[in-house]
Amino acid sequence: MSHESTIERLKAGNARFVADKLDGKLQDSSRREVLTSGQEPYAIVLSCADSRVVPELAFDTGLGELFTVRVAGNVANSSSIGSIEYAVAHCGTKVIVVMGHESCGAVTAAIAGGNNGYNINHLLAHIAPAIDACGAGAAVNDVVKKNAALVVEDLKERSSIIRNAVNSGDVKIVPTYYNLGTGEVEFL
Repeated sequence: MSHESTIERLKAGNARFVADKLDGKLQDSSRREVLTSGQEPYAIVLSCADSRVVPELAFDTGLGELFTVRVAGNVANSSSIGSIEYAVAHCGTKVIVVMGHESCGAVTAAIAGGNNGYNINHLLAHIAPAIDACGAGAAVNDVVKKNAALVVEDLKERSSIIRNAVNSGDVKIVPTYYNLGTGEVEFL
């Protein structure tokens, strides 16, 4: 499947989700049985861990179709990058979607600053470049979109596996933005 056809497949699934016309395919025992011998997901999604954002539903996919990595703020940390590298190197997945979302709590917390404890502060530090790029007083959703775009660059800069796959044309990375109210995923 080409990058373009993969992205069109994701967009078509999202259109079904937005229209409340989910097809619910590939979610039964026969699909589970097929997947016991391995996986070949057609897309990787780096998404926020927010409970309101479920990539498999937003793109109307079934079991084994998406390799989903979820972490607050959809940040590119060592663990999320390593997970994505695995899917690129071992599953042959050709499209990486970085999905930020409306009213992201991690971005809101990063903008607010303060001491949230070692682990949360470490996580939120990954969002600081987006805040800096947007400038003081920027709206949360503008920072969310900028963060998704910067994470695309982080994935290429911090991983030779991903960078080489992108440079060779094997992999394409796209930033997106999920609207909580409508369920629409905007490809940025």
